[in-house]
Amino acid sequence: MEYVPEQNRYQTLEYNRCGKSGLKLPPLSLGLWHNFGSEDDFSNARELALYAFDNGITHFDLANNYGPVPGAAETNFGRILADDLASYRDELIISSKAGYLMWDGPYGDWGSKKYLVASLDQSLKRVGVDYFDIFYSHRPDPETPIEETVDALEYAVNSGKALYVGISNYDADQTAAAYAELKSRGIRCLIHQPRYNMIDRRPEAGLFDQLDSLGMGAIVFSPLEQGILAGRYLDGIPDSSRATKGVFLNEEKALSYQKLSRSLNEIAQSRGQSLAQMAIAWVLKRRTVCSALIGASSTRQIQENLAALERLDFSVEELAAIDKVIKDHQS
Repeated sequence: MEYVPEQNRYQTLEYNRCGKSGLKLPPLSLGLWHNFGSEDDFSNARELALYAFDNGITHFDLANNYGPVPGAAETNFGRILADDLASYRDELIISSKAGYLMWDGPYGDWGSKKYLVASLDQSLKRVGVDYFDIFYSHRPDPETPIEETVDALEYAVNSGKALYVGISNYDADQTAAAYAELKSRGIRCLIHQPRYNMIDRRPEAGLFDQLDSLGMGAIVFSPLEQGILAGRYLDGIPDSSRATKGVFLNEEKALSYQKLSRSLNEIAQSRGQSLAQMAIAWVLKRRTVCSALIGASSTRQIQENLAALERLDFSVEELAAIDKVIKDHQS
C-alpha cells in the first residue's frame, strides 16, 4: 500500500531555529544509530521512520558507520526513502557524518580529506540522494590539521553534496578553530552535535557558551544516556536491553546508576512525566539546543518521547533537586 503521511503532521511541533541561521529543526530528531542495521527488522525500521515523519519529525540523522554492519543504516534508510518518502525529500533534513573507522587501510578513518570525501560519496550512494542537508566531521583528528578537514567540508558544500556542514565531538577550542577556518572560506559552520544529558554535562564547561558566541546551534545525542535515563533499569536489567549487549553500556554500569535513576524518577513523577520525558525536556531547556536526537525500537517509544514536549518548563526547585541527585551520585 502506498504510504500517505498524516496531513496534520506540522500542526503539533514548534520548530526551532538552528543558531543564527535560516534552518529550523524539530525539537526531536530521529537518530538511526540503532535499530536500522542489517541485523535489525527492516519492517520495524520502516515503521519507525514513517511514524516519526507522520508526527512532524523531519530530521533523520545518519553516519557512515551506523549499522551493524557499517553502512547498513544508510542503505536501509535509502530503501525507505526510495519506497515511501521520495516525494517528500524537500520536507526532510537528512544528515550524515564521517570520522570513525569505516574500512581497512590508512584512508578509512579520522579526518583526512581523502577519507572524508570518499566516505561522503559512498554515503550519498547508499542513501540514494544527490546531497545531504547536513554533513558532519564526526570527530576531531589530532593528527590532521583542521585546515585539511575543513578542505573536505568546503568541498562538500561547493560541490553541492551538502547544503550545510557541522562538527561533532569537538571541544570549545576545536569548535572555534573549525568555525574560523570555514568562515575564512565563506562557509557557515551551522551546527555542533555533542553528547549531553543530565549525567554528562561536559558541554556546559565552555562549549555551549562558544556555540552561542559563534551563532551555532546544537543538536545533542544520548539525552537518555544509553537508556539509563529512560527508566529501563529502575527494577533490574530487562532481556534484550542495551545493557545485556555490553557494547556501550553493560549490566554493571546500568545497575550502578539504579539509585540515581530511581531518585530522578521520583522528581519526574512529581512533574507528571516519565523519567525519559523529563530527561528530554531537561536537555531542551537551554536555548542553544535546537533539537535532541532520540533512538527508538518501537513507535510507542517515539510517542512517549514526543509527549515530553508537553512539559518543557522547570521550576528552580526542580532543577536544584535534579542537580543534588547527580551530585550525590558523583560524590
